[in-house]
Amino acid sequence: MSTSNWRTPAVVLFCGGMILTLALGVRHNFGLYLQPMTADLGIGRETFAFAIAIQNLLYGISQPITGLIADKFGTARVLIVGALCYALGLYLMSVSSTGLELTLSAGLLIGASLGCSGFSIVFGVIGRAFPPEKRSVALGIAGAAGSFGQFAMLPYGQWLINQVGWMQALTILAITVLVIIPLSSALVEDKNAQTAVLFKQSAGEALREALAHRGFLLLCIAYTVCGFQLLFIAVHFPAYLVDQKMTPETGMIGLALIGFFNMIGSYMWGWLGGRHTKKYLLALLYLTRSAVIAVFIMLPVTAPTVFLFSAAIGFLWLGTVPLTGGLIAHIFGVKYLSTLTGIAFFFHQVGSFAGVWIGGYVFDATGSYMVMWLLTIGMGVVAALLNLPVDDRQIDRALPKPA
Repeated sequence: MSTSNWRTPAVVLFCGGMILTLALGVRHNFGLYLQPMTADLGIGRETFAFAIAIQNLLYGISQPITGLIADKFGTARVLIVGALCYALGLYLMSVSSTGLELTLSAGLLIGASLGCSGFSIVFGVIGRAFPPEKRSVALGIAGAAGSFGQFAMLPYGQWLINQVGWMQALTILAITVLVIIPLSSALVEDKNAQTAVLFKQSAGEALREALAHRGFLLLCIAYTVCGFQLLFIAVHFPAYLVDQKMTPETGMIGLALIGFFNMIGSYMWGWLGGRHTKKYLLALLYLTRSAVIAVFIMLPVTAPTVFLFSAAIGFLWLGTVPLTGGLIAHIFGVKYLSTLTGIAFFFHQVGSFAGVWIGGYVFDATGSYMVMWLLTIGMGVVAALLNLPVDDRQIDRALPKPA
């Protein structure tokens, strides 16, 4: 698969996982900055939330484009550009003083950089590196690595804020993400070897095929709900807990627990996806997520209930990623896996945009997050129902017989 013997599937998985650890770990820090930045800059939560919402929307919009570029011209090049833009965006975020500057740095620039270093980019290489019977587990391990970033980088980020303040903390995070550049060298693929083993299909043909597939569209729409739920919690959960008279550290620990149990959940859901029908697992995951949220909002907010909720929702957090990616690879093959998972992730990030921004709008309008909690419950049930009729049969790639 690679131009050098050292780029084995295990090395690709390890380095790809470390890239996700850094890229997604830093991304999950932004919820920690909501309160100190809005207080120091004198802006509302909706303004901060809108910048992060734009980030997630651009993250999604750029994924099909960067995925196609990675599939055709190489993942490593895309990752290097993404790391440089990520570092620049974090630095500019640290010197932002208005809502517009925050939207341009944390929103547009970091959003575009995430499109160059997120799941879809890395999953394409990993999906091609492993045979079908091991693919779901490999994607689950990569998803767990992204979750480890949340678990490890949140305490690191909170410690930086406590020690040097949010401005300097963002500058240090900018330096940290540059480690992605040397790691990307492991994700260089041998395009000649790929051409010999993959079926002949143009990018346009792949896109038309997927967009005409009813099951693919259902997966994408359900993925919108995943983004809505997760980013609402990721960005607004620490502030919600402070509103409930909990300490900022409680919110940080809660998000870190989500990351820790997400490591377990991502691997487990990926493992289950290699043994059971993926669309039914997705339906179960969405339905269980809604049940966990419903129980949480009915209980009093205490440290034990926060930590139990974080553990439960963490186990369900990114289990959708290996299942959705694995199902797309199963149906359509892996030649344009970054492109097709990028399209699905665009829908995910449309949901993320809505979850983050509407969360801030609802709070500023009502002084409460209750409407948002109820929305996350109802939408999870809808997502579960959408996955059930997905046609998950593998598309026949047999060549036509000669006349």
